[in-house]
Amino acid sequence: MEAENAQLRTELDRLRVLTGAQIAARVEQYRQQLAAVAAQISEAEQALNQRRAALDQASRQVVETNEVVLLQESGVYEYRHRLADAVAYKADLDDIKQTVRAMVRDGSAVLSTTEWSVNGSTSEGRKMVRDFSKLLLRAYNAEADNCVRTVKPHNRPAVIARLEKTRETIARLGRTMNIRIVESYHRVRVVEIELTADHAAKVEEEKEHESGRREAQREEEKARREFEREKARLLKERAHFENALAKVRERGGDVAELEHRLASVDEAIAGVEAREANVRAGFVYVISNVGAFGAEVVKIGLTRRLDPADRIRELGDASVPFKFDTHAIVFSEDAVTLETRLHQEFADRRVNRINLRREFFRVTPAEVRDALTRFAGQHLLEFQAEPEAQEWRASGGTGG
Repeated sequence: MEAENAQLRTELDRLRVLTGAQIAARVEQYRQQLAAVAAQISEAEQALNQRRAALDQASRQVVETNEVVLLQESGVYEYRHRLADAVAYKADLDDIKQTVRAMVRDGSAVLSTTEWSVNGSTSEGRKMVRDFSKLLLRAYNAEADNCVRTVKPHNRPAVIARLEKTRETIARLGRTMNIRIVESYHRVRVVEIELTADHAAKVEEEKEHESGRREAQREEEKARREFEREKARLLKERAHFENALAKVRERGGDVAELEHRLASVDEAIAGVEAREANVRAGFVYVISNVGAFGAEVVKIGLTRRLDPADRIRELGDASVPFKFDTHAIVFSEDAVTLETRLHQEFADRRVNRINLRREFFRVTPAEVRDALTRFAGQHLLEFQAEPEAQEWRASGGTGG
C-alpha cells in the first residue's frame, strides 16, 4: 500500500508541472487506453461466451452419444434406415455409391466462386479455383471413405460428427474462393455411413438368429434321440417282462406282479410317445450364474429333453466361468406358452432386446417365482430363491 501511495504521489508531482494542454492530452491518452482495455475485455467476454456455448453443445452431444452407445452395448441398436434384411442394405449401399460417383463426375459435389482471376486472367482464375476445389473435395472424400471403412454400429454418431467437422474445415479453408461441399452431397455420404452401420448390425443380427435357429435344431435333435433311446430301453424292458410273464403262465404261477410291471412299462412308453408327439410339452427352467452375470440376472428357457438337468449342464460349459444354479424346473404340457408368458412378463427387463433368443433378464429369482405362482395351472413343486454359486464363492466371490 505504501508503494502504491508513493507511486501516486510521484504521478501527482509530475502532473503539477504540466500545462493544461498537456494534462488534457494525458487524460485523453488514458481515456483511449481505458477504452482499448474495455474493448479487449468485451471481446474476451464474447469469446468466453462463445466457448461456453460450444462446450455446452459438445457436452450435450457427448451425453447423447454416450446414451446411444450405452443402449447399443446393451443390445439395443437403433437402425437409422429400417430394411428387411442384409441383402436390401447391400443393394441400397450399391445405389448410394453410384450416386456418389455420379455427383463427383458431374461436379455437383462441390461449389465455388465463378469470379476469380489470376494476373487479370479469368480463365487462369477458374483453373485455380477448379484445381483447389478438386483438392478440397479429395480431402473430404478421403475422410468420408475412412468413415465408411471404420464405422461400427456402436460408433455411428461419433463417425458422422467427425465427417461434419471435416466439412466445416473444408469450408473454412476454401472461404476465400467460396469453396464448400454441397449439402446434398454431404447428406449422401452421411446416408452411406448410416447404411454401412445398419448393414453391419443387420448382418450380426441375422448371424445371431441363424445361430439360435441351429442351436434350437440341435436341441430338438438331442431330444429326439433321447426319446428314441428311452423308448428302445422301455421296449426292451417290455420284451423282458413279456417273456417272464409267458414262462410264469406256463408254470401256472402268480402273474399279478409281472402284469402290473408290464402295465407300468406300457404306460411309460405311452408317456414317452406322447411327449415326443407333443412338440409344445417340455420343461421351463429358471437358472442364474452370479459369477458370470451378477446377482440379479436370470435365464428363463425351455427344453424338451427327458432330463432337463442335461441341458442346464450343457449351458454351463466352457463359455462361462462357473456352473449355473437352478432355481426352478417346471414341467408343462404347454411349456411353449408358459415360457412365452414369462418372457412377456419381463420383456422390458431383457438384457438383449434385439436377439430374443438370448433369454437373460435383469430380474431376481424371487420375481420369477411370483410370476410362476400367478400363472394358473402351473404346478410349482420347488423353488430355490437364493443361488448357491458354490464355485464362484469358493473362487473368492462375495455377496450375491
